[in-house]
Amino acid sequence: MTQHAQTLSDAEIAAIARRIDRPVVLVGLMGTGKSTVGKRLAHLLGKGFVDADDEIETAAQMSVSEIFEQYGEDYFRDGERRVIARLMEEGHGVIATGGGAFVNDATRALILERGIAVWIDCDIDTLVERTGRRNTRPLLRDGDPQEILTRLRDERKPHYGEAPIRVRSEEGPHLETAVSIIEAIDRWL
Repeated sequence: MTQHAQTLSDAEIAAIARRIDRPVVLVGLMGTGKSTVGKRLAHLLGKGFVDADDEIETAAQMSVSEIFEQYGEDYFRDGERRVIARLMEEGHGVIATGGGAFVNDATRALILERGIAVWIDCDIDTLVERTGRRNTRPLLRDGDPQEILTRLRDERKPHYGEAPIRVRSEEGPHLETAVSIIEAIDRWL
């Protein structure tokens, strides 16, 4: 455990986890660490974790990039909303969503009504570095990642801002971000 993580004992984390009565749904731009932090968060809370993009790819038998290329973003967002609704119904403890999921009005309303939406925010330079590690981001393929991520952040910020909880993901252990989320949920509950 890191120094920061020791601000909450295992017993305190368990007590907070017992008060969480619906899925914790992580939203934010690509590269903020939703999947990695989500796994840590689920482990700390003793709950299951699922990545919505992984579930979409399994259901479609195609990658997110292939769905975007063959059918377009609107088709993808509709399928994404249906998959997130199913995951929430199944009672997964922590759900990581794709970067654009919370921008869709119907998906955002669903998450706000049935989940605890947590916006993981991050500075652009960190996002550029993190997203540059893999070439699986359809929205970053045709241009300057710094410019695209800045534009996406500016466009999506009003939507992400509707999440009742906002936590910053900094360079450093993802465990610290997971603990910050637990602390923020505790204050929000």
